[in-house]
Amino acid sequence: MKLQVVRTQLGRDATNGMLFIDGIFECYTLEDQYQAVKVMHETCIPEGTYEIKFRTVGGFHTRYKERYGADHYGMLWLQDVPGFEYILIHTGNTDEHTSGCLIVGDTQQDLDVNFNGMVGSSKNAYVKLYDKVAKQLLIGNQVTIEYSKIQLEPQEPNDVYEKLQEINGNVLQTNAMLKGRVIR
Repeated sequence: MKLQVVRTQLGRDATNGMLFIDGIFECYTLEDQYQAVKVMHETCIPEGTYEIKFRTVGGFHTRYKERYGADHYGMLWLQDVPGFEYILIHTGNTDEHTSGCLIVGDTQQDLDVNFNGMVGSSKNAYVKLYDKVAKQLLIGNQVTIEYSKIQLEPQEPNDVYEKLQEINGNVLQTNAMLKGRVIR
């Protein structure tokens, strides 16, 4: 299973993003702000890909075990994050609820409205995400999470035209194949 966090807004005190599971939107994310040089408890996770495993010790694990009972197998823990330890995925609402970890929610507020960032329905989003990831980990499948930022650079008009032609050709080819014909 592959999780992807695509950062959509980098603010002065928080970072907004979207989380996808195997390419399908799952929930919104909130992290601390981007900083070129790490500041303890105030820096988002470096871009890259990390494996997720269960962490079955520590304060978060104890609290979540009490909160979620038998449905909690351990915290979702990102492995080998350069310069960071014990990076978890958990609930919360603003960047004040994280020290470098990833917070998830079903709703999100624009950083221009609230510089601390805000996700809502965090428990809902967490439970849905946790259930999917935990099932994979429990059967021994690898789960990774990739961090990147959204790429909204303008394209050249010719690039756009060529991409549209390619898409149109693929649609025609697919339609022909569905009708039992192949266009060459």
